[in-house]
Amino acid sequence: MTPQEIKSLIDENLEDLGFSHFGFTALDKPLSFEFYKSWIAEGLHGDMKYLEDHAPIKEDPTSKWPRAQSALVFAIPYYPHPEKKTDFPIKNARVSLYAQGMDYHFWFKERMLSVCKSLQEIFPAEEFLPFTDSSPVLERDLAKRAGLGWVGKNTCLIHPKKGSLFFIGEIYTSLQLKTEIEPLPDFCGTCTRCIDICPTGALLEPKRMDARKCISYLTIESRQVPAEELRPMIGDWFFGCDLCQTVCPWNQKVFKGQLNIDKVLSLDSSSESLLADDLKYILSSSGKKLTKDFNGTPLARAGSFGLKRNALIVVANRKLKNLSEEVKALLEHEKLGELAQWTLKKLADDNV
Repeated sequence: MTPQEIKSLIDENLEDLGFSHFGFTALDKPLSFEFYKSWIAEGLHGDMKYLEDHAPIKEDPTSKWPRAQSALVFAIPYYPHPEKKTDFPIKNARVSLYAQGMDYHFWFKERMLSVCKSLQEIFPAEEFLPFTDSSPVLERDLAKRAGLGWVGKNTCLIHPKKGSLFFIGEIYTSLQLKTEIEPLPDFCGTCTRCIDICPTGALLEPKRMDARKCISYLTIESRQVPAEELRPMIGDWFFGCDLCQTVCPWNQKVFKGQLNIDKVLSLDSSSESLLADDLKYILSSSGKKLTKDFNGTPLARAGSFGLKRNALIVVANRKLKNLSEEVKALLEHEKLGELAQWTLKKLADDNV
C-alpha cells in the first residue's frame, strides 16, 4: 500500500472520528531541535523539568521506539469542544477553550487507537503507537513537516483555513512513509497582535515564549504561587489563557467574531454573582472533593492547590469582597497563606 493509499484510507474516516486534517512525515531529526535546546538552556521552560528530560527522545525517537520510522499527524478542533462534560463543576470562571470538556489526553488517544486498529489489520507485522503531548514528542515540529500548519509568532500551529484551535496527536509507525509534502509558508507576516496582547509579556519575540510568565503555565503547570508583580496581570483567568490565539487574525477569520479578546471580561452583576459562586465552591471545598469533581477534566492537572491558588488571584483581581470569609479561612494554609493575605489586602484597597 502506497502512502497515498494510506492517506485515502484515513481520509475516509476523518469526519467520523472528528479529525479536521492530517498528514505524515518521516521521523528525521526535528527541524526545530536546536531552538528547543537553547530554549531549555535559557530556563524558559520554568519548572517543567520533563521537557528537559524528554529532549534526547525528541531528538531521536528510535532511542525509545526502535522500529519507529514515520509519524501520522492528526489535528482535531476543540472549539466548540467535541467532548463536553455535562456536569462540569464550574460554569462561570474563565477557563481556556481547550479545557472546557473532558481531558483530550484520553479521548483523543482513543480515537487514534481506532485508526491504529484499522491499520494493524492491514499491516499485521507493523507497529502503530498513538501519542498526545504527554509523550516525549515534538508535535508542532512534526505537524509542520506533515503540512498541518506553520508555527506562528504565538508558538502555536496555525492553518489558514482551520486557525489554531485544535489538538495535535501522532501515530508513530514502523512503516516507511516517504512524502513530498511541502510545509506551509509562514503567513504571520508583520502582524504582532499575539505579542502585543499578552498581559504578562510572555512572548519575548516571535516564536519565543518565556513559560515562567505565561498565564497558562502560571495557572496550570506551575506548582508555585506566582510572583506578586505577575498576579494582577493574570486578570480573571482561572485556568489557562487564550488571548494570543483568539486575537490572531487567522482565528478571527475562521471563527468570525465568536472569540473573546478582552483581557478582563465585562460582567453584569448577575454574571459576577455566578462567578463568585464558582470561586466560593473552589475555595471552600476539600482537596478530596475537588479531585473527585474534576476527575477526567484538564482542570485536574492543577490539583486542589492550583485551583485554590487560581481562585484567590481571580477574587483579588475582580474585587469579589463577598468572598472575604472564604479567603480568611486560608490564611493559615502552609502554601497559600501569603497569597490569601495578599488577596485580602487587595479586597480592602479601594484604590486598586
